[in-house]
Amino acid sequence: MALVAGVDSSTQSCKVVVVDTATGAEVRTGRALHPEGTEVDPEAWWRALRAALESADGLGDDVDALAVAGQQHGMVLLGRDGRVLRDALLWNDTRSADAARDLIGELGLGEIVARTGLAPVASFTGAKVRWVRDAEPDVVPAIAAVALPHDWLTWRLRGFGPEGESPLGPVLEELVTDRSDASGTGYWSPAADAYDLALFEHMLGCPGREARTGRGAEGDGETRPDAVVLPRVLRADQAAGAVHPSFIASGDRRIVVGAGAGDNAGAALGLGAEEGDVVVSLGTSGTVFAVAADAVADTSGTVAGFADASGLFLPLVATLNAARVLSSVAGILGVDHDGFAELARTAGPGSDGVVLVPYFEGERTPNLPTAKASFHNLSIGSATRQNLARAAIEGMLCGLADALDAVRATGVQPRHLLLIGGAAQNTAVQEVAAQVFDLPVRIPAPGEYVARGAAVQAAWALTGTRPSWTLGTVEDRAVDHRPVIREQYRTAVGSLRF
Repeated sequence: MALVAGVDSSTQSCKVVVVDTATGAEVRTGRALHPEGTEVDPEAWWRALRAALESADGLGDDVDALAVAGQQHGMVLLGRDGRVLRDALLWNDTRSADAARDLIGELGLGEIVARTGLAPVASFTGAKVRWVRDAEPDVVPAIAAVALPHDWLTWRLRGFGPEGESPLGPVLEELVTDRSDASGTGYWSPAADAYDLALFEHMLGCPGREARTGRGAEGDGETRPDAVVLPRVLRADQAAGAVHPSFIASGDRRIVVGAGAGDNAGAALGLGAEEGDVVVSLGTSGTVFAVAADAVADTSGTVAGFADASGLFLPLVATLNAARVLSSVAGILGVDHDGFAELARTAGPGSDGVVLVPYFEGERTPNLPTAKASFHNLSIGSATRQNLARAAIEGMLCGLADALDAVRATGVQPRHLLLIGGAAQNTAVQEVAAQVFDLPVRIPAPGEYVARGAAVQAAWALTGTRPSWTLGTVEDRAVDHRPVIREQYRTAVGSLRF
């Protein structure tokens, strides 16, 4: 029985799943916490990865391959000695918002989207690079490489790292990534399948500094010796190398290391998503992404035109308000998870006209950072606890249905929808989802799908073939579309003034 390990190095924690390559069955797991904050010393990720592997019984005699999926967009700056120059800025660090706006002002939104598939926002790596140039100019001359969280962890597992502290030392040219994570930087083109080195150099903005990619990759021509290294982009089935023997209990074994992936692309792999599948994730924030055959460049900036981890594309829309909408309203109503679901299920579709516009945290899609949540159409008759509970679910899902419409507007033709995240296990959410979305809804069994996606990639690198593991399903819901729900929602949103 061959086993592979998948790692999810997320914002909050590091999770490891060890999987049987033949069946996809989970054999064991491990977990370790990450520190809180929007900037973190990457060494904390490295310690957590090693602790999580240890809690999953390590990389002993039975694991043959491993891959790391990680939070996208984080910026890890390395000096020539392989040391981190400053704490990594995470995706949720918003201080680079002005830098993103500056890039749009200098180059034009249409030009940047055409080149990268993305409209610059604070979360993307390129905006953070620009912020460092403006806010911490003394750091820029020391930058020898820019990596993403999963790139850096993969590099460390292979034995590279700070001079004098790692078995193989600071060989920056050995940094690698995959196309899904590269596509979230804001200086890589999914359509061209290559870095836009001129755009990166503009973001860095240091006269005379060039960029180049690691060994054997595009862009490796005659460059200055002080050029900034960007990780080499690997194919989905390509191995990055092997775990260094010093990290293996029986050090004479070879454990293959896969390319790794960004977290959303990892989840798509873990779910077995293929072209035409749409994933709606109900986490603290919400995401809607589809596996598509063609690159997407949405000049409105609504849809991020990412690549996926299989060789296709992953157009994605993010919203700020998802599962916490439900917990907030449940708190107002004084009920727990089950009580909230029961209240919502006793109200009818459309909640007797009651609508919640769920902008509790402002909103990213649409871009309304100062907006607030509001209930609409309350009357003496309609202001019941049941209607308020159901309106919360309808409002949350209508915001995500708007995001799906934006993905469709780019030419994607979805065939069915996978609903994931903790809130997807709520029976009322499942029922309402079949009424809000005009697609069949599948609710997979709860699982660590990002880590499982990394395990898929590890197995792919090990065997040369993408595994086809059966997806466990809790519920399948046929289309039960009730147009009144979204019609009411559009009317309520249209009545707002911001």
